[in-house]
Order: sequence, then C-alpha cells, then structure tokens
Amino acid sequence: MAKKAKVTPMMEQYLAIKKDYPDAFLFYRLGDFYEMFYDDAVKGSQILELTLTQRNKNAQDPVPMCGVPHHAAANYIDILVEKGYKVALCEQVEDPKQAKGMVKREVVQLITPGTMLNRKGQETKENNFLIGIHAGQGEYGLAAVDLVTGELQVTYLNDFAAVLQEIVSFRSKEVVVDESISEVELADLSKLPILISKQVAQEAIAEVSYITQNLNFDVEIQAVQHLLMYLTVTQKRTLSHLQKACHYQATQFLKIDNSSKRNLEITQNIKTNKKAGTLLWLLDETKTAMGSRMLKQWLERPLLQKEAIQQRQQMVQVFLDHYFERSTLQSELKYVYDLERLAGKVSLGTLNGRDLIQLKTSLEHIPQIRYVIEQLNTGEFNELLAKLDPVQEVVDLISQAIVEEPPLSITEGGVIQPGYHPELDQYLDAMANGKKWLAELEAKERAATGINKLKIGFNRVFGYYIEVSKGNLAKLPEDRYQRKQTLTNAERFITPELKEKENLILGAKNKAIELEYQLFVQIREQIKQEIQRLQQLAQTIAQLDVLQSFAQVSEDNHFVCPEFNDQQNLNITAGWHPVVEKVIGRQKYVPNDVVMKQEQTILLITGPNMSGKSTYMRQLALTVMMAQIGCFVPAQKAELPVFDQIFTRIGAADDLISGESTFMVEMKEANYALSHASANSLILFDEIGRGTATYDGMALAQAIMEYLSTNVKAKTLFSTHYHELTALEDELPGLSNIHVGAVEENGTLVFLHKMQPGPADRSYGIHVAQLAGMPNSLLHRANEILTILENQDQTTELLTQPKDVNLAEVQTPVAEHEDEVNHDVIKEDLGQLELFVPEEVTTTKNLSKQEEQVLKAIQEADFMQMQLFDIVKLAIAWQEELKK
Repeated sequence: MAKKAKVTPMMEQYLAIKKDYPDAFLFYRLGDFYEMFYDDAVKGSQILELTLTQRNKNAQDPVPMCGVPHHAAANYIDILVEKGYKVALCEQVEDPKQAKGMVKREVVQLITPGTMLNRKGQETKENNFLIGIHAGQGEYGLAAVDLVTGELQVTYLNDFAAVLQEIVSFRSKEVVVDESISEVELADLSKLPILISKQVAQEAIAEVSYITQNLNFDVEIQAVQHLLMYLTVTQKRTLSHLQKACHYQATQFLKIDNSSKRNLEITQNIKTNKKAGTLLWLLDETKTAMGSRMLKQWLERPLLQKEAIQQRQQMVQVFLDHYFERSTLQSELKYVYDLERLAGKVSLGTLNGRDLIQLKTSLEHIPQIRYVIEQLNTGEFNELLAKLDPVQEVVDLISQAIVEEPPLSITEGGVIQPGYHPELDQYLDAMANGKKWLAELEAKERAATGINKLKIGFNRVFGYYIEVSKGNLAKLPEDRYQRKQTLTNAERFITPELKEKENLILGAKNKAIELEYQLFVQIREQIKQEIQRLQQLAQTIAQLDVLQSFAQVSEDNHFVCPEFNDQQNLNITAGWHPVVEKVIGRQKYVPNDVVMKQEQTILLITGPNMSGKSTYMRQLALTVMMAQIGCFVPAQKAELPVFDQIFTRIGAADDLISGESTFMVEMKEANYALSHASANSLILFDEIGRGTATYDGMALAQAIMEYLSTNVKAKTLFSTHYHELTALEDELPGLSNIHVGAVEENGTLVFLHKMQPGPADRSYGIHVAQLAGMPNSLLHRANEILTILENQDQTTELLTQPKDVNLAEVQTPVAEHEDEVNHDVIKEDLGQLELFVPEEVTTTKNLSKQEEQVLKAIQEADFMQMQLFDIVKLAIAWQEELKK
C-alpha cells in the first residue's frame, strides 16, 4: 500500500510562495527548469501541450508536475499571458554554495496581460495599455499606462458607460480596480475581453507626487496611485521611466464610439481583425515604431481645435514642398530605433548590450535630422527643432564602454570595451595571455609525445584538459599525465602545469565576468539619469515621422488640403474612399461629390444594393477623420466644418452573448446616435429599419429622419430602400434626395457608381439577385410575383403625421407571433372602425390619396393579401382625423 508523501522542505517553500499568488501560474525555478506543480501543472500542461508527470510517484497522493527549460520560458509565458493568465516568476535569490538549507527563492516578477515587456514584431508598433480606475461620488478617474514606453494618460469621467468606452478605445487587456468599484460595475467590466485585477489600497508610493503634479481631480490621482502600486507589486523594480501624467478630456477630441470605429475599419479590418485594409494601413508610411504608435493615437483622437489642425496641415505642406529634405529625413529615420522602449528597458533593468548599441546608433543620427529640419527654413518646425536633443553624453558613454557587437547576455562577459576600465583590462590580459600559453603548451606536448592530433580543450564541467585518442595512449609518459575523463574513442588528461594555468585563467575569467556585469549596471544607471531627455526626443521624432508620413501618403495618392468653415457647409468635390481606391486602383474607382449647404441636414440616398451607397457614406466619415488629424484628404477639393462626433449604423451585426438580435443592435446603435449627437455631429445611417416588417421599418425610418430634422439637426447621410420615404423632401426642411445611378442593358443591371440628384426610380433587387447567380427559373418567378404585386397597387404611400394625433399613445392589439393572429378579431376591429367613418367620406370624392387607401383598406379587408396589423395601425391613427 502506497504511503502518503511527506511534504519536503522544497515543497513547503513552493506552497508558501504559491499562497501569495493563487491566481497566477507559479514558475518555480529548479536548476535549468521552471517547474509547475498541482493544479498549475495540470492546467499548464493542457494549455502549453507539455508532458504531465508526477513527483513522489509511489506515494498515496503523488504531486502532478510539468516544466519548461528556463532558456525557452519566454515563449511559454507569452502563450499563457496572451490567453489572459498571470505568470509569477520564482527565482533563486542566493548563491546555492552559500545557502544554509534550502536555497532562498522568491517571486521576482508577476507578468500579466497589461504588463508584458517582451513584445515582438508588429506588436512593438502598438501600445499595451494597463488601465486603472477609481470611483468617487458619481465620478470616475481613469489612468492608462504603457509599462514599456512609460506613457501615462489620465482622464475624468462622469458615468461608467464612458469608462467602458475608454477601456475599449485603449484596447486594454487588463484593468486594475480597487474597492471603490461596485459589484454592478464589476459585472459590466466582466463583459469585456479583459483581465480584471484587484488592488487593495496601500500607502502612497514615492513616484506618485511627481507623476501626478499636473492632475487636479482627486479621483484621477487615486486612479494613478492604485495603478502604480499594482505595478510596484507586480514588477518589483523602479518605475523611474514613467512620464508625468498627461491629463486629457474626451471632449477635447472628435468623439467616435467603438461601434463606429469598427464599422469604418479605422485600425482593424472587420473580417480579418488585422491592420491590412484599414485607414491606419493606408496612412502608415512611418519609418519608426514610435511614429507608428503615435499615428494610431492620432487616429483614435482627431482634433477639434481648428488652429491645431491647421498647424499640422502647414507642416505637412512644408514637407510636400521640400521633396529632397523629406527623402533625406526618411532615410535617417530608418536608423532610429524605438527610443521609448529602449528608455523603458533602461529603467526596468531589461536592457542588454545590443540595446545600448541601438540607442547609440539612434542618437548618432539626430544631428543629421536636426540639419534636415533646419534646411526647411520655416517657422512651423521651430518648436520641434528645439526638442531634437542628441543627448551626446549618452553617445559618448556607450562608445567608450560597449563593444560594437556585444553578446545577448550581460552576465557572461564580452560586453565592455577594452580600455574602459584598468582592472578589467588586467583580467582580460591574463585571459588573453593564458590562451596564448595554452596554444604554446599544446605545440610543446605534441612535440614531446609525437602525437600530432593531441589537443587542449575546455568545458564547464571538467575545465581544461589534454585529449588523446585511444590509439595513441601508449605514447604518453606515465609520470606527468593524470586521467580526468574517459570517452568512447579518447581519453582526457590533466598535468600539473595545465592545472596551474587553469586556476590562473579561470580565476581571471570569473573575476572579469563579475566586474563586467557591475560596470554594465553602472552604465545603465548613468543612462537612467537621462531618461526624460530620451523620452522627449522620442516624442519629437514620432511627430516628425507621422507628419512626413502624411506628406508621403498625400503625394502618392493625390490628396488635397481641406479647408474649414464655421458655417456648417460641406462641399467635397470628386471625393473617394481612400482604402477602396487603393485596393481596386484609381482607374476603376468612380469619385463622387458630397454637397450639403448650411441649411441642409439630411441626404436621403436611394439606389440598388451593391451600387456603392455604403462606400459613399464611409468615404465621407474617413475624409472627416483624415482632415481632423491634420492629413490631406481624398478629393479634388474639400471644404468642411469641424465635426465634434461621428456616429454610424452600417452593416448587420448581432450580439449573441447578450441575446440581442441584429435589429435590436441596430436600434440601440441608432438610439445612441440620436441621444448623443449635436448639430455639429456627423451621422451615417445605412438601411435603418430593414430588420423588421416593412411598415414597421418604414415608420421607424421616417420617424428617425423627422427627429433628426427637428431635434438634432446634425449632418446626416441616410440610405434606404424605402422609396416611399423620398416624398419627405417636400415635407422636411433640410432633406434632399440623391441616388446612385444604374441602367439596365439587355436585361442586365449596370452600376454607374455615380451619385445623382433626386430619388432612384426603382430598387433593382431582382437584378442584384441575378448578379449573385440565382437560378433563372427562380428569377423568372420573382419577376412574375413582382408584376402581380405592383398591379395590385396595395403599397401604402408615405403618410404625413395627422395633426394632434400621438402615434405613441395609440393602443393597437399586437400578437407576439404572427402565427397567433386572430383574424376574426381583426375583422371585428375593422368593422367597428367603419362605424366611425362619416357618411360624407364613404366615397372617394374629395379625399386625398392617403385617405382613399385607408378607407379602401377598411372597406375591403382582404386578409389574405394585406398586412392587417399595419392597416389597423394606420386606420386607428386616421380615424380621429376623419371624425373631424
């Protein structure tokens, strides 16, 4: 019978450490491996596809375990963190040779989704923001920090819905909360794809006073304090590279909700979730990782201040006017590495020798960049020019101290330049002379023994040795050679002379390695003093990079500089969708005008499916965004107002997790726009109302446009297939009809993709079905049915809202499901309605067309072909009017 295993001192140590990190995978260092035990091992082996073994296999309760090599641990950690888990790295923190009993171990870093330091490839061009939030009395402070770059942005918000919007906007993977956040709010947070980490309030840390000195709201300071405390606890190192908190207000920038960003594909392609095919993809001609990150930030927050926008435009124009200087700048920027991340590595202690060479190389190109900007000879760049600090002290230090091609490791020597430190030079000289002596000894032994293939070698386990093949062993003198190791085909020996030199060489090598590491740490500390200068330089380089990128893209794509007005006039001549045009080619794209004078608020767009209505709407939104980040725009000419918000409802989407249908999502997004838009906003509504019954959808679409025209008065593009709504042009001030041209040639529909005044004459739905490849027999039958329906003339035209009738208060019997309709009840209701029709209006004489249709519906009550509930609704709405 198996015995229950006794808990060993090592496992006691493991369990004590694990107790402090119950929600993390504990990577426990044992020799050359990180081991996981118990539930960590079971779950970790599944996620990482590792072999699950057992410790104390013969015991009653064997301990599950699995492990990863320490040199490959980073890849395994990345997998776990990318999946939303935390990893606690537990290392040996004392020399095993000096340890009494168990070697002391402790967690040296907690790696979480919001604190990942080792990002690769395209990931380095994106920020990884960790969010901290704190609640006050009906107010919230939100702080966002990128641990690697040191950026810290803070804002003040009045409701939790806005907090959620900001979290999604930052694309944060982790949010730190404290006890001020309620359970209801935590439940809302849990709906986002993020890791929620809790931080218990502790004493304020030293960095806060410096970092928060630009903040005025207590909730903001509290959010920063708890966020920095969390970083201190998890990273266990100084955070001196964190920049001063930059306060911002969402109202300072053009506001675009996350649904609209997704619809417009600003930074992420809807189909692939990648950058390709987005506005960011089109505009990104940056040459540095810093520039690429700043471009994305500008796209997330377009400007509202006309003067600030025009300042960017002027600098873009200067770059356009100076081709050779711009080309030289682009060439120089290619040699500038990610200064923000390098500065972060200095502070966090993750810098190596190659990073220092990258830093030196970057700084060596700053004087030439300064020269290029000076040659522009224009005042627009004076402020940026003053911030182009080459930080020469750092260049000189690295040049003197670090070899040109250092190894990756900083703990194995070979990093420090000869001549930098006298004591190190002595050790290096001893090592160099030792190698020379070993070569001489090898030659001497070969001559003495007559063994030409005798060689002197070294390995970490056995040290230096003389290796002789077994066929030559008889030639060795017996008095000097002592056997050290036996191999399959050879023997290894040591001599008193070789042993003496080994002690000298290895002693010098160990001392050299130890001293090199100490010197490297000192160099890193000296550079740490210049972090703020490096960060300011990084920001300046990033701005220059984005501005030259705008110039390059504008030149390559023939963009023009937009003008802004205060009269709410919108006049775009021959504009195009920049991304679509880039993909399909300039020759295939048909440009279009967008004209809305000050008094015009709604363009009602009709036309066939696939004709380009959605593209037309999107291109306006993208043009607005490009204009308000300071870039030139895709058009021959563009005059715009400065918009404060953009709202879109484009495309079909449902929310299965919340149990919301496509139509419900559509209504919610439409309602959000109606509730938050102002007269200075831009609204794009594509096919509102199509997700429900025809009359319901048409009624909602008309009511929404009436509300927009009367209450909101924002510039609105509204596309629809409800041709009846085009009659609103005569009813609503500020509404104009436009349509996408299409012609029928030999029974085939040809899209012109050109916007024309007035409404479309038909929908061409069956023609679009033909283009989709529907069977000919099906299309023929569809045309027959369409002819029958059109001849019946039962389509209800647009109804002007009856005076003094509140449609919202009309009580209409509605079944929950259409198959539950009681036609007898409907007949009875319609029959009763007839009683209210005065005799003088029981004929069609002197009745309007709308009144005739209602009366006809009441009198005929053809239940097999008419949508009864819709007729009832219309009839009830009109009966009071008819009474009068």
